[in-house]
Amino acid sequence: MVTVLRAGGLRVVIFVDDHQPAHVPMFGDGQAKINLRGAGGSPELVWAEGMTRAEVRRATQVVVAQQALLLTRWEDIHGRVD
Repeated sequence: MVTVLRAGGLRVVIFVDDHQPAHVPMFGDGQAKINLRGAGGSPELVWAEGMTRAEVRRATQVVVAQQALLLTRWEDIHGRVD
């Protein structure tokens, strides 16, 4: 597990032995999983547990703002994004 970003009280990680599609687990008071490219190309929330709506919104905003960086880090660790 590699911490690739800390923002807004959240820790964004990429697991080195993970699978496609490109996604990031996020940890704060709870946790969430966000795909880096959803159906329309924008990040997409997969699930969240133990987070308030505000924290889920903040997590999604962080990924939207840092999408290019996170995709680059995913590719550095896993290779090409499908």
